[in-house]
This record gives sequence, structure tokens and C-alpha cells, in this order.
Amino acid sequence: MSTATGLLTADDLRFLGRPLHGFLSVAAGPQPPQPRPVWFEVTARGTLQFFTAPDSLKMRRLSRDPRVSIVVAAPAGERERWVSVTGRATVEPDGAHDLCSRLAARYWDLTDDTRRHDLAGILAADQCRVVIHPDAVRRYVH
Repeated sequence: MSTATGLLTADDLRFLGRPLHGFLSVAAGPQPPQPRPVWFEVTARGTLQFFTAPDSLKMRRLSRDPRVSIVVAAPAGERERWVSVTGRATVEPDGAHDLCSRLAARYWDLTDDTRRHDLAGILAADQCRVVIHPDAVRRYVH
């Protein structure tokens, strides 16, 4: 059953707390959205955050229009389920590298030398922390 609210429920928070990829779409004006998979984290305030390079396409589009959407779906083999959040994004001046480290530990096995090296490369570069402030939340659970 699909439902819609303006807030994340406790059940949504448990689901979004898993290391799943979110598919982010940024408003693109006359161009069609081009969803990209992102690592993300739900905050205690009910926002979602991710990091990205300051010169990424996401950042260029966000500078023109802050409207975003992220969809997170259960992996194959599980019952069909997804949560979709739409809202406005803000670029925050701090916390990007801390977020990178937390998300890398969530999504990667950091005992693997290759992954630790990959994380070091990410942390050596400039990163932006982007926060999604939900306006609407839709969900489906089958």
C-alpha cells in the first residue's frame, strides 16, 4: 500500500537506517532529471544528508534550483518497499568530511586496504554536505 505524509515515520527511519543506496534527482529545469545513486544518512531532525564534490553536476544544478527527490528501495529478494522524499536542499558549510567517514564505515568494509585507500582519496578532496529538508514523504510497502 502506498501512503503519503510530510514526515518520516519511525518505520521509515528504521528502513532508511540500513546501508541502502538512495537515488537522488535534482530539479533540472527544461532537462529531464538524471537520478544518481548516493550514500545518505538520516539525521535526528528527520532530514537526510549526503556529500558530493563542489564541482559536481548535482551542485551546479542545486545552485540553480534547490528542489530534490530521493528514492530508497529495498534490495532484490526482499518484499517490495520504497520511501520517496521530496523537498529542498541546503548546502551546509561544515561536516562533509565527518559525514564521508561515517558513510564509508556504513557502506564499505574499512578493514579492506583498497577501501581505506578510496576513503583517503575522498577525504583528501573538497566535499560539500547537502541536507534534504523533506516537504513530502511517500512510501510503499507490499
